[in-house]
Amino acid sequence: MSKSPTVSSVAEDVPCCAPMADERIPAEVSGPLAQAFKALGDPIRLQLMSMIASAEGGEICVCDLTPAFTLSGTTISHHLKVLREAGLVDAERRASWVYYRSRPGLMRQLSLLLAVDEPAEV
Repeated sequence: MSKSPTVSSVAEDVPCCAPMADERIPAEVSGPLAQAFKALGDPIRLQLMSMIASAEGGEICVCDLTPAFTLSGTTISHHLKVLREAGLVDAERRASWVYYRSRPGLMRQLSLLLAVDEPAEV
């Protein structure tokens, strides 16, 4: 019995599929990709992802993320967990703080999937 793909199997640097404007997304990767898009569909998570992806040095401490919002630390932690489970970020605990960094492979997959070429002029 084969396992269905996980986000990590989709997030490799090798493209998983052609842009959806060119051909149908394979069923076996649509679930993990949809999970990533769903995670980014929340405004707070989209802002968090932007902060993490653009962080100087490629990573950012949760202690720098939490004060940027008027939400509780628990709520921010929940949103970060959703981003981790979707495969968009990795986390590393150092002493009492957790540091987050983006997973550019999956971000490239999402970007490639949404790529639309300009129609050729006749």
